[in-house]
Amino acid sequence: MPKQVDYEERRLRIAEAVCALIARSGMEAVSLRDVAAEANVSMGAVQRCFRTKEDMLLFALEHISRRVSERAGRRIAEASAHQAASTLLSHTLAELALLDEESRTQAHVWTAFATRATASQKLATVLHDTYTKLHDLVAWLIRYGQDTREIPGHLDPDHEARSLLALADGLTVQVLAGHHGPAVARAVLQRHIDRLLGSASGAH
Repeated sequence: MPKQVDYEERRLRIAEAVCALIARSGMEAVSLRDVAAEANVSMGAVQRCFRTKEDMLLFALEHISRRVSERAGRRIAEASAHQAASTLLSHTLAELALLDEESRTQAHVWTAFATRATASQKLATVLHDTYTKLHDLVAWLIRYGQDTREIPGHLDPDHEARSLLALADGLTVQVLAGHHGPAVARAVLQRHIDRLLGSASGAH
C-alpha cells in the first residue's frame, strides 16, 4: 500500500510540474527532461509513471479538470445554506471563468489544453466530459433559481447554461490576452445574469 500511495503522489507531482511549465512557458516547454527537473524527480521516474508524453498530458488535464470542478462545487457547498440562487450563480460562473489571481495559472493551462485538444482525441474527450459536468452544474443552479422563483420559470436551463458557459470561457481568454481586466469580466457576467433574472441594471 505505501508504494501505491507514493506512486500516485509522484504522478500528481508530475502533473503539477506539467501545469507549472505550461503556465510559465507554454505547451511547447513540456519535455520529459524539463518536467523531471520541475518535479524534482529523475527522467526514469517520469517514464515509469507515464508510458508516453500524451499519457502524461492526459493525466495532467484530468487533474486540472478535477480541480476546476471541485472548486466550483466547493463554492456552492459553502454558500448554499445562506446565499440566494442568483448569488450562487454569479460566484460559480466567476469561478469557472478563472478570473482571480489565484486561478491565473489554471486559466493558462486550461486554454493551452483546449488548443492542443484540436489535435488529440483523448484530450478532447476529457474536455468534453468536463464541460458536460460544468454544464450540468450551471443548469442545476438555474433550475434551483427557478424553484426559488428568482429566475423566470419559462427559461430553458440547458439553453441558458450553454450561453453562460460560452460567455465564461470567452472571458477567460480575453482576460488572459489583456483585452479585459478581471473586474470588467465579472461585470459582464453580472450584467448577463441580471438580464437572466429580468432585472438588468442598465449599467455600462
